[in-house]
Amino acid sequence: MLGVLGAALALLLTACGGAADSVRAHGPVHITFWSALRGSQQVVDEFNRTHSDVKVDFEQIPSGASGGYTKLSNAARAGNAPDVATIEYPELPGYVIDGVARDLDPLIPAGTKEKFQPAALDLTSFGGHTYSLPLDIEPMVFYYRKDLFAKYHLTVPTTWAGFRATAEQLRKAAPKARLASFFPNQMGEIAGLSWQAGAQWFGTAHDTWQLSMDDAPTRRVAGYWQRLLDRDLVRVEGQSSQQWTAGIQSGDTVGYIDGAWAAGALMKSDPPGKGRWAVAPLPQWDPAHPADGTEGGSTFTVTKDSRHPRQAMEFILWQTTDPDALKARLSSGTSSAFPAVPALVPVAQHAMDDSYFGGQDIYAQFQRSAATVRPQWMWGPRMLATLSQVQTGLARAAAGSGTIESALRAGQAATLPDLTSVGLSVDSH
Repeated sequence: MLGVLGAALALLLTACGGAADSVRAHGPVHITFWSALRGSQQVVDEFNRTHSDVKVDFEQIPSGASGGYTKLSNAARAGNAPDVATIEYPELPGYVIDGVARDLDPLIPAGTKEKFQPAALDLTSFGGHTYSLPLDIEPMVFYYRKDLFAKYHLTVPTTWAGFRATAEQLRKAAPKARLASFFPNQMGEIAGLSWQAGAQWFGTAHDTWQLSMDDAPTRRVAGYWQRLLDRDLVRVEGQSSQQWTAGIQSGDTVGYIDGAWAAGALMKSDPPGKGRWAVAPLPQWDPAHPADGTEGGSTFTVTKDSRHPRQAMEFILWQTTDPDALKARLSSGTSSAFPAVPALVPVAQHAMDDSYFGGQDIYAQFQRSAATVRPQWMWGPRMLATLSQVQTGLARAAAGSGTIESALRAGQAATLPDLTSVGLSVDSH
């Protein structure tokens, strides 16, 4: 991989710079920005209102799964990708290998990287180079209904053994109720849980990709959740589906595992639940050594086609580090996204109406969880294809014709030829 990245880097550096200064003399530099993130228009409006030398022309594109990444890839092949694009963490390595995302190190001012959560920046850096800057990092937590835990005399589980015991206790007390849901349409959940347990699905060594979606921590997590499914201790349904929303609103589902961003989604999905929900740490395998994974999060990159890379970086830095940018984004509606820049956490904290969580400072919990995110997790170079394969297997497992572990093995088996077909050296184990 490093060899591939090095070649892409040389090409991109050759294309970098030059046009910006000549254009500046004739008026503001216009850069293009594509994003599916809510609140991006408000961010662009505020940037354009407060900046005179650079203006951003914004285009809202579909989210990645709905065609946004296809649009970006097609534009890059045609040589007209936008100056700045939003890319989620799992998809970034693929855009680096394809040469779409630039090496940003020549553009990032000294001292800037220190502003970001190391775990977030670690996910945007490959081979010693930084290819995007993160907007948010989303540590996984456990959301639960305080009133129903009290009603059924449940204790918030702090370990995964306790989680299973609590699920059994709940089903006995309320046969229709379940402690949480397993989402077969969301590979990010099983990935984040495996990440927490110490799995390392992808890595690089000696210019070779290491692929292991069947390592011991992953098997432990897959086997654990398979037993929960087999014993009917959790609900199996699509994330954000009508069934999930109905279960949350009725109180038949009393808990929810997801990233920090999901607090805002929960507030929208269950308005009558105001004052009833709380946030707890994700249960642990080893409470003496707490660890977490993440689910969700987005980054911004300057593309290879940018004619104004320095101005594009100026916009990215403002988006990710300036309090006014975050305030503008939050003005678009409720959001609990956890900033990748710790200095911005108070801004997000101040904007959050904590009455939904009974006055709990949920950002304090997000901070504690973010501090224990395991480092050195790496996403693979073709995660859209991997995701498709795994989710097909998870759907079979949910229907009783397979297992979570077999879904992950099938994902690995399908990923291996996909990587070699694009010329990557891969060790699978």
